[in-house]
Amino acid sequence: MIKIAPSILSADFACLGNDIRRVEAAGADMLHFDVMDGMFVPNISFGIPVLKAARKCCGMFMDVHLMIEKPVRYIEAFAEAGADLINVHVESDSTDNLIAALKKARLLGKKTGITLKPATPWEAAAPYLELVDLILIMTVEPGFGGQKFMEDMLPKISAVRRLLDETGKDCMLEVDGGINERTARLAADCGADTLVAGSYIFGSSDTDEKIRLLRGNNRARGKRNI
Repeated sequence: MIKIAPSILSADFACLGNDIRRVEAAGADMLHFDVMDGMFVPNISFGIPVLKAARKCCGMFMDVHLMIEKPVRYIEAFAEAGADLINVHVESDSTDNLIAALKKARLLGKKTGITLKPATPWEAAAPYLELVDLILIMTVEPGFGGQKFMEDMLPKISAVRRLLDETGKDCMLEVDGGINERTARLAADCGADTLVAGSYIFGSSDTDEKIRLLRGNNRARGKRNI
């Protein structure tokens, strides 16, 4: 079943609470938080105070995507702020430090994820497979919203799906970047089961319809117990 994760990077921050409640009411499965530090990616977004505020205004599952250097430094802070899943980039630190970050998040009772940039081969996810609940494939260069979906990432999605199927690992396969009704189908056909969408959802006046189209008419799976 396809799960939908609206990215608040595309929300109206003057009315953030209203926008979050709007996608919650429309049946979104989780909220996606793109945290950027201006170092790992060439942009700065938001951090712990925004996550705390969002946690207060809804009961949705919080999928926190850390596009930051050395994320192990901030795992505890994001966990305490209300993250349900903490996702780190495979390129953001050494393997040992990333394993430490994932283990710390799990000890704090959080689900965990690993993300691959477009240029990173799918095999880079393998060392972390037993420590994660989600693998995120970026289909744009991370750092900015509104980019075009990179269709040459489709074989990578298929390869990760094969890895998960062959190992029997129960793990979400998430895709983020340029997701709309057409590219959602491409990603899902390659095995993605979770789709991040920003401007496609928050830029529409008919949030319910956009989420329905992305999901392919399947019903929502639930809230925080994803």
